[in-house]
Parts: sequence; C-alpha cells; structure tokens
Amino acid sequence: MNTPSPALPAGARNLSEAVSALASRLPEPLAPLAAIAYNLRWGWTPGGSDLFESLSPHRWELSSHNPVRMLLELSAPTLERAAGDEQLLQRAHEIQRAIDEDLQRPPADAPSTAYFCAEFGVHRSVPVYSGGLGALAGDHLKEASDRALPLVAVGLMYNQGYFRQRLDASGWQHEYWVPTDPPLLPAALEHDEEGRPVTVTVPIDGEPVVAQIWRVQVGRVPLFLLDTERPDNSRMARWICSQLYVGDPETRLAQYALLGIGGVRALRAMGIEPDTVHLNEGHAAFATLERARPAIEGGSSLDDALAQAREGTVFTTHTPVPAGNDAYPGQLVCDVLGGFAQEAGVDAWRIVELGRTQQYDFDEPFGVTQFALRTSRAANGVARRHGEIAREMWHALWADRDVHDVPIGHITNGVHLPSWVGRAMARLFDGHLGPQWVQGAADPRTWEAIDAIPDEELWAARNEQRAVLVDFVRDRSTADRLQRGESRDYVESAARAFDPDVLTIGFARRIATYKRLDLLVKNAERAIRLLDGDRPVQLLIAGKAHPRDDAGKALVQGLFAQRDRVGRVGERVVFLHDYDLAVGARLVRGCDVWVNVPRPPMEASGTSGMKSAVNGGLQLSVLDGWWPEAYDEHRPNGWALSGETDSDHGAQDYRHADDLYRTLEEEVVPTFYSGQDGGPPHAWLAMVKASIRSIAPRFTAARMLDDYVGRMYRPGGE
Repeated sequence: MNTPSPALPAGARNLSEAVSALASRLPEPLAPLAAIAYNLRWGWTPGGSDLFESLSPHRWELSSHNPVRMLLELSAPTLERAAGDEQLLQRAHEIQRAIDEDLQRPPADAPSTAYFCAEFGVHRSVPVYSGGLGALAGDHLKEASDRALPLVAVGLMYNQGYFRQRLDASGWQHEYWVPTDPPLLPAALEHDEEGRPVTVTVPIDGEPVVAQIWRVQVGRVPLFLLDTERPDNSRMARWICSQLYVGDPETRLAQYALLGIGGVRALRAMGIEPDTVHLNEGHAAFATLERARPAIEGGSSLDDALAQAREGTVFTTHTPVPAGNDAYPGQLVCDVLGGFAQEAGVDAWRIVELGRTQQYDFDEPFGVTQFALRTSRAANGVARRHGEIAREMWHALWADRDVHDVPIGHITNGVHLPSWVGRAMARLFDGHLGPQWVQGAADPRTWEAIDAIPDEELWAARNEQRAVLVDFVRDRSTADRLQRGESRDYVESAARAFDPDVLTIGFARRIATYKRLDLLVKNAERAIRLLDGDRPVQLLIAGKAHPRDDAGKALVQGLFAQRDRVGRVGERVVFLHDYDLAVGARLVRGCDVWVNVPRPPMEASGTSGMKSAVNGGLQLSVLDGWWPEAYDEHRPNGWALSGETDSDHGAQDYRHADDLYRTLEEEVVPTFYSGQDGGPPHAWLAMVKASIRSIAPRFTAARMLDDYVGRMYRPGGE
C-alpha cells in the first residue's frame, strides 16, 4: 500500500483545510480545538470529552457530542469566555500534543490492510452504525490506531444514518430518520490537486453512479466513506447512500456494489493499494470482483483473476443463522451488476453462480456469504462456537471434505478497553495495575494484581459507576415517559425509586425474537417478587427492533403490558429508547449483572458482555457466542445457562426462564447483598475479580488484532 508518512497521512491536506476553516471561526487561543475536533482520537484520550463538554454542557448534548458542530454553533460570548480560560487552554494543548505524538509514531511492521464494512461505530457523532457489527468495526479501527497498524477503512456515508427510535405509550416502536449533514461532521471531503472532489463511478443497475469520498480520521486510521448524494446522480442513485440497511432489496444490493466495487476504486483513486483486503461480513464481497478486474482486462478469465485476487482477501462472517445471510434472486444480481460485468467483459451469470452453494442450481439465489467464502484466502467466525457452527453451515461448499476440515477458523471478538472502561474503574486500574495497563492489556500478567485490590476500593469504584448510571436513568426515563404522554405518577416513578444502592441488571441488545427479551417476564409473578423483595432488583432494558420486524416490536410491547401489574414494575424497570453507543457505554459501565439469553446457537459472539466484564459487571448468560470460552465454573466468574440446542423452542424457553429466575433468586441476589454491617460483599467481589482477571486479557481488541495480523493478514495465515 502507498502508506502515508507518520507526519502527513495521505489526503491530510483536505483534513488540514477543514481544520483551518473551523479554526478561522474561533478566537485564536481556541485554534487547537479545531485540530482536536477533526481527529476522533480525542474520544478515547483521557479528558477529551470533558474538554469539549466544559465549553457548554447543554450544547454538547444537543450536538450529539459532535465537536465540529458544537464549535460552529457556540455563541461568540461563550467562545470568548473559553478563550480566556487558562485551564481549558492548557488542557487543549495537552490533548493536541498527545494526538500529535500518536500520529508521529512509525507504523508497525505488518501487512497493509484495507478493512471494508457496511457500518462503523467509531463514535456517536458519526452516525453510520446500527449495532454490534458497527461497534466491533469501530473498536477494530481504534485498536489498529493504538498499535500503529498500516490500516485504512472503507464504508458508506449514510445521509440519514440508521433509524431513530420512539416508543408510544403502548410500547410500540416507531421509527424516524434524521439527516446526517456530512459537512457538520468531523469529516473532510477528499479533493484533488485542482480542488475538485475525488470521485469514482460504478455502473449500478444500468446507471453510472458517481460517489464522492469523505475522510474521517480515527486516530492514525483514515476511514473513507463513499457518498452518492451528488447533483450528477439521479434521485435513485442518490438514495443508495440514504439509510443504513434500507429494506428494499434492490437498493441494499446497490449499496453492496458501491461499497465493494466503489470502495476499491476509491482506494485506487487515492493511490492506495493494500496488501490485504479484510471483508468484515459479506456486505463488501464485491470488492474481490473489482480487485480482479485489471487481470480480466489483461486477458485472464474471471476464475483465474478471482483466484489471484483471492490471495489478498480475507473474510469474517458474523451470522450463524442461514436466514440471516443476505441472498438475492439471480436476475436481480445480473441487473445490478450488469454494467460492471459488461465493463469487465464477463458473464454476469457466472458471478451469480459463484454466490450459490450449488453453483449450477438455477433456482438457488445468490448469497453474499457464499461469494465471499469462495473468493477469500481465509475465513473466520467470531467465536470458537461460531466457527464450529459456520463450518457446519457451509460444509456443502466443500462437500469433499470432512466438516472439521472446512476452511473456516475463528478469531473471537474483543473490545477496545480505553473506549469502554468507566472513569472510576480506570482510576482503580491506574493505581493498582500501573499506568501502562492499557498497553499491556492482552498480557495476563498485567491483570495479576487484580486480586490484591482491596475490596473496599473495588466496591467504591463499582458504586460510583452505578450511581452515575442511576443519575442518567432518572433523568432519561423521566424525559422518555413525558414524551410518551404517560401519567404523571408513572413519569415520576423511576426518578423516585431508582436507587444507586440497588442491584442493577442490564439487558441491551438488538431486539430480535431469538434474543428472547420475553424470558425476563416469562413468569411475571417471580419477576415482580425480585423487583419488590427485601433485597430488590432494578432492571434496565434497551434496544431497537428492525423497522420490518413486527415480532421484535411485539416483544417490547409485551414488556410494557406488565407495567400495570404492580407499581414496582414502573419504578424498577426502565426501557431506555433510542439505544446507541453512548447509552450502551453508560449501561456496561454501571450495571452489576449483564443478562444475555439468545436462543442457542444463534449468537455469533456478542461484545457488550465483554465491556461489562472489564467494568466489574458479572455475566448471566446462555453458553453461546463468546461466553463458553470465558465462563469458569471452577473459579466462578459469572453464571451460565445451558447452551444446548433444542428444536422444541417452547420447552427450551420454559427451562431457560426457570433457570434464569432460580439463578437470580438463589445466587445472584443473595451474593450481591452479602455484605455485613454496611461493608462490601466480599463473595461478590471475589467473583468480580475472577471475572476481570480471566476476561480482560482474552477478550480485548489488542488480543483480537494480534490474531488478525498473525493469522489472517500475513501471507500464509488461515
């Protein structure tokens, strides 16, 4: 790859111009804020968020923590006051110096890689993500920056992002979309030397679609987002970059063509030729087609050219459910890719065949996962069990091999610790593990000192983070209920009763039927006894159902139907609407127990439980996804429900609900409240220490990136 110099990343001229334009609108002493605002490294630099919030806490919230927008909207008197605040200016210079020093480091010795994904959850201020896949991609980029890996990322600039969620008084979900407005984001439009936007053209569904390129700087890693919102495109072409995971199949397939084919063309337009392309899920599978095109134009057959491109392509699958893997009628694929096929001189139906499990079964649709598996050198699932499931799912692609020899491995997900560990726990780690604990996070020896932390200090840190969460819940739940037009008594109930000293349980997931939110209220009487007992429990729930998933919406509505059973339901159970990265961070930092009860084996990995664990939360989870690798029954670090598969879903749900309530009643609640005379609960904290020590080094993004570089990105990897 034509890698940038440490001091001047490729395309940094455009970023510098954006910084200069913003700085020109600020008083001169505040100029460093403009440079900081345009590099999301501030988001995981200690004090970065506080710096911007201190300018105007109210405006900070209104801007969705977008520093570029906030700086543009602040009044002149506010800016003048900030310009005279010597402490603020000193903090700004310190943060700018830390970011500059980070950018000056030499790149690591690793293959240059382009990471393609349909969504990136790098920060709430860049709303091009929906959930777990995006959060993982964001953590991947931030960890790559911390490790100075020569990596760039490619995605799409969705001009309406993912939907926003509003619940009515019955609990039914309604969706609405908000314009992203890219010029107000921490993003710079790429221009050529003559000042014209850098564009690429991709033939999609009979139209030459033109895309411009936005650059978002994630520490050292540039994230390039393609955008079709241009006057030279038709309304249909502009709609391609409208919404993330748009429901219309033809538009969705057009997005995948733009991401894969257009993404490779965009990198070439900027002089970037990576050693390896990492397809994070099948949405970007068509990138291999574009990488093969030069060889086809040079006279190679499609199969030979793809074989060559295959050597530089790796693929991560995240979906353990056959129905969850996108598939499209062959004729639709031919329509969308017909222009590309004609341009490259290949038969579009041959492309379709490569996306079928049985290539020559005309009735079988085209699957992006099958195409990605066939055109990648190496493939992996995202947890050990998911790797096993993936080998079984796709065995037919390698029917001549034993299922154990199907070439799909696994690299278990991990999380970027600086992004998710709360302040109180971070201070605790700084004091007892040493200031380099983040850099040594993947080394088990870093965490050996956990056992020596005094229980009183650990309990104080946990209490502090729970109290911060409870303050947020009191305010947010009141606002949510007011907006829904609830009765005044119900509006005030959570603010009145939510308690920073009460056992707090979190359930925050994408709301889909297989996630089984309804298990929490399967036995309403037992649930009410837990909420209203002498040793009470309070429950926080968050998540979005897909706009077309009425069954998922009905799960939330069913939960709301329980609120009138007794008053304590309204006081002790809160559904936080419009779940996003910021709400997720508050929940994983403050909750004492993280509940995860998907129907096995439908959980690929999950990462929210990992985030909770490094904050001192304990897991109560079905043995699916990542939890079978983490759970330790010999030195208890959480609780496990059976991960067996069962075709009788009703019977399985009954067993799991009974086990869930029993575990809460007999183990979780008594252990949490086992402290004597107001002291810390030593048995509970012993589990917390075992959880942090066993989970933190194994499920950090640092270990994950080690695995990807060593086993996937380097030639000869899996």
